[in-house]
Amino acid sequence: MNAIVIDDSRATQAILTRILEDLDYEVTCAGDGRQGLQVLDRTPGIELALVDWNMPVMNGLEFVRQVRADERFASLTIVMVTTEGDVGHMVEALDAGADEYAMKPFTAQVIREKLELVAAGT
Repeated sequence: MNAIVIDDSRATQAILTRILEDLDYEVTCAGDGRQGLQVLDRTPGIELALVDWNMPVMNGLEFVRQVRADERFASLTIVMVTTEGDVGHMVEALDAGADEYAMKPFTAQVIREKLELVAAGT
């Protein structure tokens, strides 16, 4: 299974990569939404994206909207992993096409549970 972690924090990239690798994902990282789109364009078979909201160049919400507007990525599962904790942000992300929403700080267990939720929904 292939995944992408899109976050401008290298520490968060490393933590999420470790969690996903423990779940047998091969992980690619990107530092913003635009880089994430470039990775998706050139890397077929990515099934999961863990995406931060607040990033330079292209934020996570813009990334979600762009991906959902492109039928090539219709089956991509997107989980927002962000510090944006108010209900309005959560609703906006889910309305834009995110499949699930996890708050920072998170634990490996929280990420596993969110991935189980989205897998159950497919």
